[in-house]
Amino acid sequence: MIIVHHLNESRSQRILWLLEEFGLDYEIRNYTRDPVTRLGPPELTAIHPLGKSPVITDGDVVVHESGAIVDYLVRRHGGGRLQPDPASAAYDAYVQWLHYAEGSAMLPLLMKLYTGRLGEAAAPLKPRIDSEIANHLGFLDAALAGRTWLLGDDFSAADVQTSFVGEVAGAHGVRADYPHLDAWVQRLHARPAYQAALTRGGPYSLAR
Repeated sequence: MIIVHHLNESRSQRILWLLEEFGLDYEIRNYTRDPVTRLGPPELTAIHPLGKSPVITDGDVVVHESGAIVDYLVRRHGGGRLQPDPASAAYDAYVQWLHYAEGSAMLPLLMKLYTGRLGEAAAPLKPRIDSEIANHLGFLDAALAGRTWLLGDDFSAADVQTSFVGEVAGAHGVRADYPHLDAWVQRLHARPAYQAALTRGGPYSLAR
C-alpha cells in the first residue's frame, strides 16, 4: 500500500492528485503545519530526516522530493500512462518540465513568500524577485499558448508536477496577468481526479 505523508497546504496535494489520476489505492497520513512558523511537525522527521513533505512510502521504499515521487509513481505504477514514449522527442520535453518546476520556477516564488515576511527589510530584493517571477511566468504562458497541456494535446504527469507553480502564482495575485497560464490552471482544477484529491486531502487554499 502506498502511503502519502501529507502536510496541509503543501506540494503533497499534487501527489494525491496523481494517485487519483492513476486510480491507485493509497493511504494518507496527515500532518499539520505549526500555525506560527508554518513548518511541518517533528513527526515528519521519523519518516525522512529532512522532515519535509511530500514523502511517500511504498512497502520498504521511501521516496521524497516531488519530482522524484512523480517519476517513481509513473514508472512503478503508471503502466505507461501520463508520460510519452521514452524513445520520443516528447519525452525529452516531458523530463524538462518535471525538473523545471522545482529546479527553476519555484525559487523566485518562494523568495517572494519568505521576503514578504520581512517588510521593508526586503525592499532591495523586491525588483529582482519580481523580475524573475515575471520571466518564469511569461515563459510558461508562452509555452501554453495554443496548447491544452504542456505537451500539447496530451495531459501528462508534467502538468501535475508544474501545477504548483501556477497555483502559487495565483496565491501571489499575479496569475491573471498571464491568460494562457491562468486558463491551464483552471483546466487542471476541473479534472475529476483533481477534485477527488481535494476531497481526500482536505482544505487546500491554492485550489483557486
